[in-house]
Parts: sequence; structure tokens; C-alpha cells
Amino acid sequence: MTCFSTSRHFARTPAEVFAAVRDPERLARWWGPDGFTNRFERFEFQPGGCWYFTMIGPDGTAYPNQAEFTRIEPECCVVIRHTCAPHFTLTLTFEPEAGGTRLHWAQAFDDPAVAEALRAIVVPANEQNLDRLAAVLGLTPA
Repeated sequence: MTCFSTSRHFARTPAEVFAAVRDPERLARWWGPDGFTNRFERFEFQPGGCWYFTMIGPDGTAYPNQAEFTRIEPECCVVIRHTCAPHFTLTLTFEPEAGGTRLHWAQAFDDPAVAEALRAIVVPANEQNLDRLAAVLGLTPA
């Protein structure tokens, strides 16, 4: 298993950062790398809940995704299992710290070869996700 990890401080409470994950309208605005938009077909934010969505790239290419929320602890952590290829588990941990929240982002791929093939895309895309989250939280220009 190969894991790509990052973290970011947000000058917002854990409740405010968590809300940007829990609310599908807000999540759709920041999920994915720069230039992507999202269409959510099913969003059941509860343990065992399904999340079916399509990411639309800047060139209009549609990327269907399926995931399951395997663990949700409000204001503490969210674990998302990507149930279609590429298979991975994403763990978001919300850690209170001085002046806000540190969000830890850990994306663990099942297949190390797939992870290595995607490294050049995934690593910057994860940072772009957090940049976009910051914008939705009102911390940077959109």
C-alpha cells in the first residue's frame, strides 16, 4: 500500500472545516483539482453511505466515481473508500490547533504500482484540493 499524505492549517474551527465536507453543495465546489467541477448523483453522508459523483475535467471529460463513507466522526475524521478504480482509502482528520484546524489528508492506494503511476497527478491534485477548500472557507480568493 502506498500513501500520499499532506496537511494544511485552516484558520477555522474543526466544525467549520468539517461542514465543508458534510455539505454536498460546498463539497462539490472544492472537491478535485483545479479546473474540475462535480456532479453528485448520490451523497449519503453517514457510515456505510454511498457517494456517486462525476468529476468533469477542464476539457469536458467526465470521470465517474463511486465511494463509500466508511467512518465519520463529526469534527474529528472522515474515511472515504474509493470503490472503483483506482482503489484507495482517503482519511481526513480534523485536528484542533492554535488559531484553527489542521486538516490531515492521507490517500492510501491499494496497489503500489497504480499509486506510482498516478503520483505526478495525485500529489499536486491533493494540494489543489486543499487550496480550493481554503477558498470555500473564505480564506483565499476564489
